[in-house]
Amino acid sequence: MTSISRLSGFTAIALGAALSMTAGLAVAGEVVSADQISRALQSKPLTRGLSAGPQQIDTATQAKETKFVDSLRNRNTRSLSLGEREEIAQIASSKPKIDLEIRFDYNSAEISKDSTQAVQELGKALSQPNLKGQTFVVAGHTDAVGTDEYNQGLSERRADTIKRYLVEKYALNGSDLVTVGYGESKPKDANAPMDPANRRVQVVNMETKTAASQ
Repeated sequence: MTSISRLSGFTAIALGAALSMTAGLAVAGEVVSADQISRALQSKPLTRGLSAGPQQIDTATQAKETKFVDSLRNRNTRSLSLGEREEIAQIASSKPKIDLEIRFDYNSAEISKDSTQAVQELGKALSQPNLKGQTFVVAGHTDAVGTDEYNQGLSERRADTIKRYLVEKYALNGSDLVTVGYGESKPKDANAPMDPANRRVQVVNMETKTAASQ
């Protein structure tokens, strides 16, 4: 990444994006509470049915998704193939997610001190009974400043940092946190690929609950 994007000494990222297909960002500088995160990441029950509807799910598709996500547990972030990364993105597109503003130290994957609280709130949320034990994807994204290779690696390291913090500080099961990096390949704003808004880590609840399981 160039010095143009580093004048502040920090690089901002955002974690994930609102409920279901709706995207949204936390207000800049605002720390989203654990309860707000918990509500956004809460999976909604889906009913079984032969016809496709907003609250219906094909059981064969559900089984396939679950098998795929289970195959990713304990995988090294860098070991994921392009095809696997794309399949994660496709499944995650319809799942609950949330955005949080996180800052990292200059040219680094270390969380800055002024963003520690935001990650702590995430840890508290994922520790709540309604979310603990479910499977979450932590997906890193960057803007388009810098080379593809550098940005890919940076997005992976930052996703890894979030996971490590959650495991070490909140005793979350590492196998429940799947990390993936997308570099600059999936900008939040495709019309402005160098915009800081594209620097984010997306957290997605990959669980699917059917009415029968409630």
